Amino acid sequence: MPCNAPVATITSRTNAVGPAIVAKHMLPRLTLSGRNVFAVLSARVGSIGDNRSGGWHSYRASKAALNMFVRNLAIETAHRSPQTICVGLHPGTVDTELSRPFQRSVPENRLFTPMAAASRLLMVIDGLTPSDTGNVVAWDGNTVVP
Repeated sequence: MPCNAPVATITSRTNAVGPAIVAKHMLPRLTLSGRNVFAVLSARVGSIGDNRSGGWHSYRASKAALNMFVRNLAIETAHRSPQTICVGLHPGTVDTELSRPFQRSVPENRLFTPMAAASRLLMVIDGLTPSDTGNVVAWDGNTVVP
């Protein structure tokens, strides 16, 4: 992609189109019976119902698109593989360059290292059931408001 591409285009390609392409190639390879999990990194800011502050327009829109994609994918996948779980995962606030400008307002016990965030998400994945499919699930196991 050219480096002068609009930010919204880059954000949408990274957050929504990329996972869709991965799903297109990976989901047909999953077993039709037994437990499978297809998980993508989403974010609470992609929730339309939980948006109280606005801002981050292209990032929010791209994550909302990803969340809708996960919901559609879950519905379609359940027809051929009922035990397959398709979810978005919200890792919480992770100590990265992206979150640095906003970390002042994050309680200390809610700012996670990348390793801690990954560990928490692996525990969430282990606890998922088919009833979770189509949802975005946060680092603490709670479902994010759509």
